Amino acid sequence: MLLDEVAIGQLIGRTPSIKLSSKKGYILTKLEGNNIGGSIKDRAVWGMLKYFEQAGKLKQDTTIVEPTSGNTGIALAMFGATMNIKVILVMPESMSLERRQILAAYGAKLELTQASEGMGGAIKRAEQIVKEIPGAVMLDQFSNPGNPWAHMVTTAPEILLDAKGCDIAAFVAGVGTGGTLTGVGRFLKKAFPNMKLIAVEPAGSPVLSGGAPGSHAIQGIGAGFIPKNLDLSLVDRIIKVSDEDAIDMTRYLAQKEGLFLGISSGANLWAANEVMKELKDNSIVVTVAPDRGDKYLSTPAYRA
Repeated sequence: MLLDEVAIGQLIGRTPSIKLSSKKGYILTKLEGNNIGGSIKDRAVWGMLKYFEQAGKLKQDTTIVEPTSGNTGIALAMFGATMNIKVILVMPESMSLERRQILAAYGAKLELTQASEGMGGAIKRAEQIVKEIPGAVMLDQFSNPGNPWAHMVTTAPEILLDAKGCDIAAFVAGVGTGGTLTGVGRFLKKAFPNMKLIAVEPAGSPVLSGGAPGSHAIQGIGAGFIPKNLDLSLVDRIIKVSDEDAIDMTRYLAQKEGLFLGISSGANLWAANEVMKELKDNSIVVTVAPDRGDKYLSTPAYRA
């Protein structure tokens, strides 16, 4: 089955945006949890599979192996189910229980690696599995060019439409694979040459800022290394967000704004508010809410 024939592909993208008021303007937040698989990674996986398909690497008997912190794996498991492609996912055991349950529901095989090894450990194990299985391939979300391309051709043009002709002062996004920030940044910087591109990373693992990798609670960003898909030449500023600030913002969004979102969304909105403080009145800052909060009920963000 060709990717363009997959029915669920019609339910990816065209997500809504919501204006969140700030003292100096508003933060336009794109709600990516509205994608069929529940996260922004639906777009990235679609783009990476498209890249593999065009390169002749995607066949009916292909086994796809991928290291993931959760959302990429969920999107890949979803596509694997409908395309009848075997999917093996490798994930650090520190990721939420809900992620494991969703992957199991799609029928994907999941292998857990030690939390202390982070994403690096998951990547190493995935590479080993590829060597062990004839014909197996790894999408490699951290370097697959289909990842940022997907955001350049879908996410960014949608943001431009959502802005309704207004200038965008800054685009803010957390860095996991770098796909969202790079793809959206390449497109929007052409439309708004003065726009600032802001990268968000966990304060507990500030590798983009030159610090050492470490553990943190902001699942989905901060892989502990600088991914190849991140074009640092586009980045104007890097903001470090603490676990506490990300979680506090996540709870605030649910309890005060009625937005049930994931922890990386809290990190993005916290950073967007920090950027807004330094801009002139009536400015527009854009960010993304990568997923919903249902994968985080067992985490400190929502655990009673």
